[in-house]
Amino acid sequence: MKKILLTLAALGMTLAAVAQPQLRADNVEEVLKAMTLQEKATLLVGGARAAMVNGVTSGVAANVPGAAGNTRPIERLGIPSTVLADGPAGLRIQPTRPGDSNTYYCTGFPVGTLLASSWDLSLVEDVTKAMGNEVLEYGVDVLLAPGMNIHRNPLCGRNFEYFSEDPLLSGKMAAAYVKGIQSNGVGTSIKHYAANNQETNRNEDDAIISQRALREIYLKNFEIAVKEADPWTVMSSYNKLNGDYTQQSEGLLTTVLRDEWGFQGIVMTDWGNKAGTVKSAKAGNDLMEPGNQNEIDRIIAGVQDGTISQEELDRNVRNMLNYIVRTPRFKGYQFSNKPDLKAHAAVARKAAGESIVLLRNEGVLPLKGTEKVALYGVSSVDFVAGGTGSGDVNKAYVVNMVQGMENAGFTLDKGLVDFYNAFQAYDKAQNAISGSAFSWFSRRKLTEQAIPDAGIANEAKANDVAVVVLGRNAGEGADRKMMDDFELTAVERELLQKVSSSFHAAGKKVIVVLNVGGVIETNSWKNLVDAIVLPWSPGQEGANAVADVLTGKVNPSGKLPMTFPVNFMDHPSSSNFPYNYNANASRGFFWGPRQPQKDVDYTRYEEGIWVGYRHFVTRDVTVSYPFGYGLSYTTFAYSKPVVKAVADGFQASITVTNTGSVAGKEVVELYVSAPAGGLEKPARELKAFGKTRELQPGESQTLTLQVSAYELASFNEAASAWEAAAGSYKVQFGASVDDIRATAPFTLKKAQNWPVHNVLAPQEK
Repeated sequence: MKKILLTLAALGMTLAAVAQPQLRADNVEEVLKAMTLQEKATLLVGGARAAMVNGVTSGVAANVPGAAGNTRPIERLGIPSTVLADGPAGLRIQPTRPGDSNTYYCTGFPVGTLLASSWDLSLVEDVTKAMGNEVLEYGVDVLLAPGMNIHRNPLCGRNFEYFSEDPLLSGKMAAAYVKGIQSNGVGTSIKHYAANNQETNRNEDDAIISQRALREIYLKNFEIAVKEADPWTVMSSYNKLNGDYTQQSEGLLTTVLRDEWGFQGIVMTDWGNKAGTVKSAKAGNDLMEPGNQNEIDRIIAGVQDGTISQEELDRNVRNMLNYIVRTPRFKGYQFSNKPDLKAHAAVARKAAGESIVLLRNEGVLPLKGTEKVALYGVSSVDFVAGGTGSGDVNKAYVVNMVQGMENAGFTLDKGLVDFYNAFQAYDKAQNAISGSAFSWFSRRKLTEQAIPDAGIANEAKANDVAVVVLGRNAGEGADRKMMDDFELTAVERELLQKVSSSFHAAGKKVIVVLNVGGVIETNSWKNLVDAIVLPWSPGQEGANAVADVLTGKVNPSGKLPMTFPVNFMDHPSSSNFPYNYNANASRGFFWGPRQPQKDVDYTRYEEGIWVGYRHFVTRDVTVSYPFGYGLSYTTFAYSKPVVKAVADGFQASITVTNTGSVAGKEVVELYVSAPAGGLEKPARELKAFGKTRELQPGESQTLTLQVSAYELASFNEAASAWEAAAGSYKVQFGASVDDIRATAPFTLKKAQNWPVHNVLAPQEK
């Protein structure tokens, strides 16, 4: 009898093993069939809500404290948990751990806007290869990056994370970013899909956008990234789009993303818990993050009452299983926790130097590196390496401008350095008492300090040159303001005026360094100074990179990825942007239901496609610095423009020659003007770009760029189709959108069109 029982037990164990397949890359369907409804719902919901400890997310993902979230394991079927962590200027995890003497710092790389200023896809890919190595070696499976929303308005609080006002530049940069990260065998999550172009009331604001503007401006960059780089995941945004939450929009998440663009990965929500979990899953949102039990319960109830079908549920679960088998954690990768941070810091410094934009240079730069320098501005010590919120990297150090200048050999005015250091120390002490130094959404920035006139006059006599560092920070959860942010503060303006007056009276030059996360007003003061260097928020080694540019060790070759307007209201989006929003003052206290508030509860994108340079160039509006603008220490000539038709569009080539006296690189921007008639088109639109290698004086290089007929098309709402009109196109080779150096014609002999689904139309409000 005992032998029979043992035999039956063994048989039962064998049958149980057969009934419980273990996940492999080649048996996803088998595992899917073996899953219970509870398990399927569980797999579609993240593991835990992030907890905040001293400004750092923690306790979310096993083995990686500080990661933003995870997916839940199902051990019965061999399905592991996977780990998701914030970006996009580097991996964001907790740098120290209780009871552990090791540190887990990550490299603070240049922000997205600075990388886009490089106009160099190979450089971006090199940066993100290094960044992706840290993702891999710290045991993370997906980096929640890149951020790639359009710079619709200069004051969006997260513009520093994003690339550009132009969808082509944004899409190409994002594709290069994704390729670099994913070359390490880890994933990315391109975000925030879509139309998350303001932070004010980002959870609920309804972006009301025409189908044409949506297709041409706000979705085009995502389309490029999906088609060219195959990101593992896409993150749906918080906001509504034309009446529906993006994470509950089947038209956005399934029709456009999967059916039209061919996306094969998973879609996850941004971090929250909206009540419409079942609607999100049905629409094609595969993963709810950070995840709560009530979301699992909703999905189970939705299947049981027929709100979501078994087929729709299985579709999402299949997507999740196909994602999981790609991950290092599934493959059992033994991560080291020891990436080469020193090597990656060198990558960050090089990338920052290659991307810095020289806005003005009236015979002062490059410096020799031996000058006595009067270094002004609290941002010389309180240097901003990156933005706040989830885009802030926990890095081991940040080189400030004092250190960067001294490292380059400059002698700094000791009185000024001591003054700013003392002020910073005092401010830190006050913050320690009040506890106001940090919140999740904003790290307190030092306010500019006035310098006595007599002191500036003495400093002008004692030093060879003045460098004034103006700083801004911004980040998640709030937009910037027009007053004292986009515009200079009264103290900053007075400082510039006094320094310029005193140093110019002494026959000496003044240089401004703009350590900012987004566009600021420059037109009213730029002629006061002799040079303006724009490093944005350049990462932990950024101040060293600024010094490299000031001394000419690096010849600047960055160009603006957005327009600097004369006035804030020159942007057509400004009349529909919450530029001076105050939550308490705006909402007030009153009885009864609150009425929907313009630009807070809903935002009408009345400017349509006229975003950035499309508006400024077409409407002939004067700007301070145009899209694509950037100076060099050398000069370049463009010659031999050739455009020839190919099977699918045209091929354009241009020869660039270094006509100056030092080596340098040049970005060539290819703009196209469409034939008249039909849809109204911008005066010119960016269709391709390229960057030369470093050219020695007198050396030339021919760049060849491709543009397809589809890339020439505009979106016709009436026909729900992309249309490329027949006729003569003007192909323009520019050093900026306002500096066209050569032109050539191209004729599209036959009109072409690409019909798409008629979805995402605005709803009346």
